[in-house]
Amino acid sequence: MAAVKTIQGGVARDYRGQIRFVNGFDMTLVKRFYIIKNNDIELIRGWRAHRIEQRWFYVLSGTFSLSLVKIDNWENADPNLPVDHHILNESDLKIVHVPAGYATAFRALQDGSELLVYADYPIEHAAVDDYSWETDYFINHGLSQSL
Repeated sequence: MAAVKTIQGGVARDYRGQIRFVNGFDMTLVKRFYIIKNNDIELIRGWRAHRIEQRWFYVLSGTFSLSLVKIDNWENADPNLPVDHHILNESDLKIVHVPAGYATAFRALQDGSELLVYADYPIEHAAVDDYSWETDYFINHGLSQSL
C-alpha cells in the first residue's frame, strides 16, 4: 500500500496580487472535487475510509487537523492502529495525498476554514467503496489534542 505524501506548492506575488499553486500535482487521475466547510470548530468529520479511492487534500482557507489510519482489516479494523496527525494551514501551500486504504478524520481549527478535496473516482462509485467508524473508534486517535 502506498504511503501518505505531501506535494509542496508555492506562491507568486507581485504588484497585481498573488497566485497560489501546486505545480507538482498531476491531476490526471482526478475525476471530481468538493469543498468542505464545517459549521463550527467542534465538528469532527470521520472516520471515513476508501479501499479503492484515493484523495488529495488542500486547505483553501484557515486551518484543519487531519488524522489518518492505515486500515488493516476492512471487516474488523483494529481500534489500536496507530494514528498519524497533521495540521494543515492555508499558508502551507501543500497538498496531502492520501492513497487508497486509509481512514481520515478531520476538524476545522478556525472558523470559516475550507478544505478542497480531490478524488479519483466518480460519485457513483462512493456507495461501493465507503467505510466508516465512530469518531472515538480508534483509541489512539488523540481527537481532543489534534482534532
